[in-house]
Amino acid sequence: MLFYHKVKNNLQLTFNILPVDEKATRLAVEEYLETVRQYRQIGLVRREAAITQAYTYREHQSTNVISKQTEDIATYNVDKEAELQAKDKLLELAMSKLSSMQREVIQRSYLDDEGEFDYISCGEMGISESSFRRIKTDAIGILAASLRLIVIKENSEGIAAS
Repeated sequence: MLFYHKVKNNLQLTFNILPVDEKATRLAVEEYLETVRQYRQIGLVRREAAITQAYTYREHQSTNVISKQTEDIATYNVDKEAELQAKDKLLELAMSKLSSMQREVIQRSYLDDEGEFDYISCGEMGISESSFRRIKTDAIGILAASLRLIVIKENSEGIAAS
């Protein structure tokens, strides 16, 4: 029910377009939106080096492995920050492709920190719940395509169905 109809149209039959797993696609978009929402609200929670000793017995043998805990943590923090900034910018670009109504629905449903229920947002926006759900579904479909989060259905052998 996302943005593709259950019956293949002529274009799909001609080009043999793969079927979309709508539930998995929706979950992928929602997870992406939740990640960006958390980043916008609290920023990156940086990892820190553990300096407390662990009092567990370990057999020490020569493994010739050098532990670079601080280096690994610093690299993770820098890379994760860059990844989250890129996701935020990409979401802004994808949101610009939505209509103003779709943008408001996504903003209220996923990106605002208040966590309002949909029926409250419907009343405030002056639209019916069915219109709200339709707009939300269409917006998620556009975001999935823009963010390249579309999940293709696979048949039982693990091969994408056509």
